Order: sequence, then structure tokens, then C-alpha cells
Amino acid sequence: MKTIISISFLFLLSISLTAQSFNQEIAREGRAPILVGKINNKGLAKKPYDHWFTKNYLEYTPNQNIIDTLKNKLNTYTIKIFLGTWCGDSKREVPRFYKILNNSDFSLDRVTTIAVDHSQDNYKKSPGGEHEGLNIHKVPTFIFYKNGKEINRIVESPKRSLEEDMLTLLSKQYIPKYNPNPVTK
Repeated sequence: MKTIISISFLFLLSISLTAQSFNQEIAREGRAPILVGKINNKGLAKKPYDHWFTKNYLEYTPNQNIIDTLKNKLNTYTIKIFLGTWCGDSKREVPRFYKILNNSDFSLDRVTTIAVDHSQDNYKKSPGGEHEGLNIHKVPTFIFYKNGKEINRIVESPKRSLEEDMLTLLSKQYIPKYNPNPVTK
């Protein structure tokens, strides 16, 4: 019996040690704390991030006609968001993006949000390596996937509005402001 209990304890301990933690915060001397790695709404809802996240979420009013169209189109996609909690563009666009997703009845279980570092050695990298191979040069970057394959992305800021760019992107007519994979001739 003790052996079964010991094995069960070790199994549970190994699961908890290998599970990636969310909302890892780092603070460097002389700098405000930042989030790095996988984050979720709980991380963005806590101080000091809640100040800009909540304000920009509440102040944004997306185009309801586009939202109604997105409701029927978004549900077959998954999305990765790369942001910097230190980045002005991320502070503006990510809350707006979340509001669009919420108003579109998009399940946040289909969203992976990754906060990147801004230190000299780890600039725009995530500690879990989620950025690797994805050409994350500007944040925020919103990457849309269908059946596990990248369809397109919105990089740094939209051309028009986030919801307009999302609708165009889903119709496969979208070229991001900053294309990480430009076609060379």
C-alpha cells in the first residue's frame, strides 16, 4: 500500500513540475516588472498590467457588423498572440483584440498568449521557446492557424482596425503591414 501511495505521489509531483506555469513575472533592477512566457487573462488582470489592459479593453468599441460576421468565421481557427507587457503597441492592441474575441463569442481556450522579454540577451524571446521558428520581430503579433497550419498574421498594428483586418485575413486577402516572409523575386 505504501508503494502505491509513494508512486502516486511521485507521479503527481512529476506532473506539477513539468506543467508550464502561467503568468511568470520577472523584475530587473531599475525596471518595472514584466510578464514572460505563457500568460492568460488572470495575468493581464493583475497589477500593474490591469491598469492598461482594463482601460484599453473598456474604451474600445469594435464595429458590430464586422463582429457579427466574425462570429461565423472565427470558430475554426486557433490563435497565438505574442506581446510584450512593456510594449506600447501591445498595451493598445492586445486588449482590443481580446474584446473582439469576446464579442465574437470566440472560445479563449483556442488562444495561446505568450509574453516576450525585452532584455538585451532575450529580446522578443519567450522562456519556453514558443517564439522559435515563428519570425517574431515586432509585437504584438497575432497568428491565425487553421488545422494546425499558419494562415496569416497581424503584426504590430492593423492596417485599418483589428476587426477589419481579421475579416480580411480570414478571407485570405490580407497582407500584413510587416510581412515576416516577404516574397522575393
